Amino acid sequence: MADPILIARHGETECHLLPALTNRHGLITGATGTGKTITLQTLAESLSRIGVPVFMADIKGDLTGISQQGSISPKLAKVLQERAIEAPAPLSSPTTLWDVFGEQGHPVRATVSDMGPLLLSRMLNLNDTQEGVLQLVFKVADDNGLLLLDLKDLRAMLQHVGENASQFTTEYGNISPASVGAIQRGLLQIEEQGGDQFFGEPMLNISDFMQTVDGKGVVNILAADKLMHSPRLYATFLLWMLSELFETLPEVGDLDKPKLVFFFDEAHLLFKDAPTALVERIELVVRLVRSKGVGVFFVTQNPLDIPDTVLGQLGNRVQHALRAFTPRDQKAVKSTAQTMRPKAGLDIEAAITELAVGEALISLLDEKGRPGVTQRVYVVPPGSQIGPITPAQRQALIAQSLVAGVYEKTVDRESAHEKLKGRAAAAASEADERSLRDEAQDAVRAPRGTASKGSASQPAESGGGWLGDLLQGSGRKDSVLETVAKSAARTIGSSVGRELIRGVLGSLLGGSRRR
Repeated sequence: MADPILIARHGETECHLLPALTNRHGLITGATGTGKTITLQTLAESLSRIGVPVFMADIKGDLTGISQQGSISPKLAKVLQERAIEAPAPLSSPTTLWDVFGEQGHPVRATVSDMGPLLLSRMLNLNDTQEGVLQLVFKVADDNGLLLLDLKDLRAMLQHVGENASQFTTEYGNISPASVGAIQRGLLQIEEQGGDQFFGEPMLNISDFMQTVDGKGVVNILAADKLMHSPRLYATFLLWMLSELFETLPEVGDLDKPKLVFFFDEAHLLFKDAPTALVERIELVVRLVRSKGVGVFFVTQNPLDIPDTVLGQLGNRVQHALRAFTPRDQKAVKSTAQTMRPKAGLDIEAAITELAVGEALISLLDEKGRPGVTQRVYVVPPGSQIGPITPAQRQALIAQSLVAGVYEKTVDRESAHEKLKGRAAAAASEADERSLRDEAQDAVRAPRGTASKGSASQPAESGGGWLGDLLQGSGRKDSVLETVAKSAARTIGSSVGRELIRGVLGSLLGGSRRR
């Protein structure tokens, strides 16, 4: 069994995270500037040291320092001395940098099919009707063997379904042109935000997050400073990765240490304006991914940002200071105090508002999976560098990583866009050939028709008489039959003629109900 991880201490009191119970998930909360980032880095560094891979989103760009050995500044040394905490030994962790946009790390991609209509609907902020149309489009693509890999595939499929709505309505249901248009507009917005760079191939192999180097777990850092400007893309991306882990990894039960630990910074974005179906999916994944050997830690400012159904699954708690300036903040303080195991002589509710920077109220699970008594302690600082690395160091990490060169080059296979484009080109070519063939046949028939008319007119001229005048007329005057035909045509154009035609068609088609 892996040794317990020292997280914080105060005098003789120490708080240890048990690696075997890290898959019971956790929560790190606190106001801005209270020490959440340092706590996150300490946890990630400690897990990496015992061979556990870690994934975390870097919102501010300062988590990359975990890749370099740190040094204690005079200010930090003074604080540690006041708190009777030993300075940590210099330490660095093997690190892989990722970036959805491929600028500050290796590109991260997923296919449209793998994302699925539910997560895409969340990303595009679709209503129920529009989500139904999107699911219909995915079904049509599956039934016709059309791959949806990137955004241009999905746009082409939407256009195809919209243009042939009458063909699909009977089998799949109504297709509203307005819904198709709304989805297309949403895709354009996602594309403008850089989402088109996320969808495509090669798709991320989730096992690349679960690597070790020299017995240390690799720390995977996602550059999220730019991604934060597209909160829906960010939230959907994180949820997709969690779902991918759940669907890919086998059941392993409780291990001595987890296979992977996720840290979701700015976790409130996962649940902001999320429909009930999506929240239920998150709750399900969080509840069941434990048996896959995966731990999930949510990092946010306020515990109220997390739905109660998800909050109840988070066993390990690290609570930094909260500010009770508003009624909502006061409610959060009271709710947080009530959810933490009380300790004799410790007023948790009052302490939450009095905590200093780097100080926290911590309740971790014990050997039997029970919440430990809440302790007021100081978080141990990491041994790695606190703060961001230089651009040169970043480029060196990218070049030396285990996945260097694997995801940089995009792959564009034949998919829905190419196949539908090929069908349209083939149909246009066939139409052109048919037109040319018809013109050639008309040209061949034209001389024959002229000759037959000439031969037919000769007997008429030779025969003459009243019959010829009746059929052809004489001179410039119309014949009797021609006159009758023209009169009938004018009659059909009138209202009486239309009624006559309707009556004839009704009798032919059995439309008249009178007997």
